[in-house]
Amino acid sequence: MNQSNSQKYTLHVHGMHCNACVLIIESELNNYPGIIHAKVVLSNNTIEIIGDFGLKTQQEIAEVLSVPIKDNGYKLSVKTFNSPSIKNWSDFKIAVPIALGFAVLFVVLQKIGLVNLVGGGNVTYGTAFVIGIIASLSTCMAVVGGLVLSMSATFAKEGDRIRPQLMFHGSRIVSFFVLGGVIGAIGSAFTLNTSGTFILSLIIVIVMLILGINLLDVFPWAKKLEPRVPKFIAKHMHSRIKILTKLNHTLTPLLLGVATFFLPCGFTQSMQLYALTTGSFLTGGLTMLSFALGTLPALALISFSSFSIQNSSKPGIFFKSAGLIVILFAIFNLINGLVVIGVISPPFNF
Repeated sequence: MNQSNSQKYTLHVHGMHCNACVLIIESELNNYPGIIHAKVVLSNNTIEIIGDFGLKTQQEIAEVLSVPIKDNGYKLSVKTFNSPSIKNWSDFKIAVPIALGFAVLFVVLQKIGLVNLVGGGNVTYGTAFVIGIIASLSTCMAVVGGLVLSMSATFAKEGDRIRPQLMFHGSRIVSFFVLGGVIGAIGSAFTLNTSGTFILSLIIVIVMLILGINLLDVFPWAKKLEPRVPKFIAKHMHSRIKILTKLNHTLTPLLLGVATFFLPCGFTQSMQLYALTTGSFLTGGLTMLSFALGTLPALALISFSSFSIQNSSKPGIFFKSAGLIVILFAIFNLINGLVVIGVISPPFNF
């Protein structure tokens, strides 16, 4: 490639909302012909590209480079489609009632004892399951969805569509239980008093708050606070797993299912951190199993279709509703943590 003919372009990225999105887009485009370097700026949803595209216009470049990332729900353009200030805030007219309705339903079900989403200052299996649902439609959709689609395409060439998907999802569920249990067992080596447990729980609450705020997509500064695996490690992991999806081998779906446990997803990492605090193989395993089961419906759906929240007509409403619900979960768990250490009295008798 003749670098002397390269130029720098700045394009807008649509459908991006987290660090996992940054990882995927950069990984795909840095390996694309003609590109010397691609760097995503999450705070303003743009990408800076250095490359040689001949006589193509900037709009043509955006259209060409949208192709390798479109299956993950992203699109590049020369300018934004809508005014962010109008689009973002108007979505709250629907998102707030949805989140408040969920909160009321949650409290009612807690009161009559039908569910136990939050209890004793801990993340319960119900909480992990609901967070899994939200994660599967946001960060996990971005990280795992593209890999699933890539694996599907590889095996579909040989006319094998169903078996690899069943193997992948089965392997993913089993590995989340086993590896979650291992993390829990490792946690048993650390003896924490009530204060220490509260501090770790507080860290989880803070992570959930940051993830929820970022899903709202109205506070660009908050995206810098999202915990992340060092970029060079995350890119290495993603690139190796991406290579695995191209292998048409009987064991590929099984190995890929296990590998998703290690992918950089903020929600997964927060649940892994909680599993560590349980100090129990069974509790840690069941927590991660509940989370994996929550992710199953959406990830199974994209295995056999082009389903994507990012490509839906109202993605902003979903992400804002999900963000508000995650924030509510964080607040509920913070309240219960304060109850456990005796700072406040139980306000809801959870």
